[in-house]
Amino acid sequence: MFTLLSIIATLGLTLYLFLQQPKFGKLPEGARLERIKRSPNYKNGKFVNFSPTPQIVEGTSYTSVLYDYFFKKIDRKHPKKALPTVKTDLKHLPIDQDILVWFGHSSYFIQIEGKRILVDPVFSGSVSPIPGTNKSFKGTDSYTVDDLPEIDYLFITHDHYDHLDYETIIQLKGKTNKVICGLGVGAHLEYWGYLPESIIEGDWHERIPLDDGFIVHTTPARHFSGRSLQSSKTLWMSYVLQTPTIKIFIGGDSGYDSHYAAIGEKFGPIDLAIMDNGQYDKTWRYIHHLPEDVLQAAQDLKAKRLLPVHHSKFDIATHAWDEPLVRITELNKTAHIPLITPMIGEAVRLKDDQQQFKQWWVGQQ
Repeated sequence: MFTLLSIIATLGLTLYLFLQQPKFGKLPEGARLERIKRSPNYKNGKFVNFSPTPQIVEGTSYTSVLYDYFFKKIDRKHPKKALPTVKTDLKHLPIDQDILVWFGHSSYFIQIEGKRILVDPVFSGSVSPIPGTNKSFKGTDSYTVDDLPEIDYLFITHDHYDHLDYETIIQLKGKTNKVICGLGVGAHLEYWGYLPESIIEGDWHERIPLDDGFIVHTTPARHFSGRSLQSSKTLWMSYVLQTPTIKIFIGGDSGYDSHYAAIGEKFGPIDLAIMDNGQYDKTWRYIHHLPEDVLQAAQDLKAKRLLPVHHSKFDIATHAWDEPLVRITELNKTAHIPLITPMIGEAVRLKDDQQQFKQWWVGQQ
């Protein structure tokens, strides 16, 4: 019995010490926590979705979900060779060029009307707090923080590791003007050395004026948050970025629900919707779209063009690496929404609705 208790105590101490690493961030406290408690979206000590949102569908066990992820044989979960990429020189882009560059998964750079914007950057090569696990696919790490110019606005949609990357955020401190994030996420950023005055935290349904006619509308998502053992202590977000001439929906992670129709009714039409399409499973569909959900959501948003993201860089689900692109392309033969499907690094011209994109994933193994 003494030996067993010693083992349990040792494991508990090891876990405790492991969780003290800076990468796990810091929970909200003080005035930040008091503000959170006043949010209508915060109940019984955590943030909640507007609809009941179990992380897995009814009738499914967590045991079966974990078994499928770790042990089920999935063909082509990883590409066999390096994925094709393009290297756009972001530091020397003429400031009057309005472009978007996707870095794989949900990370992308936007230069629009003189502002440089970065969303959910992950350049560390991994989306796991455990070293050596969940590494990026070959060829997908062609960009680093050093390749980026000064950033006017850094958007963080939520604090999961594949959207808020500690190593990347630390490197970005010296070249980021303002960070826009959900309630509570600022606690991580301040803990990591960001100045309080550089952080703009929002609740759902807020209007945040920025410089030069730019406005951010903070909108809901159907998801959850958390970097450690406690879940949903910070708020997950989507955004409508309104510039003087266009509106861009920054989707973050979400399952499908009525919020898309509400956003579309209030802010539509949306010129470009950027939405997660990848790392999904039918048992998680309340918190991540299936491809058919993405197309329906884009229609609800009254989107003129759709950029599917959250794919082609990491293995976080139970599908082939290219299935998200294959499925949404096939399904879109009925929906007829103009799809933007660039290679990693390829420049998307934001105001050119005639730009064409190759199905670059076809023929990859």
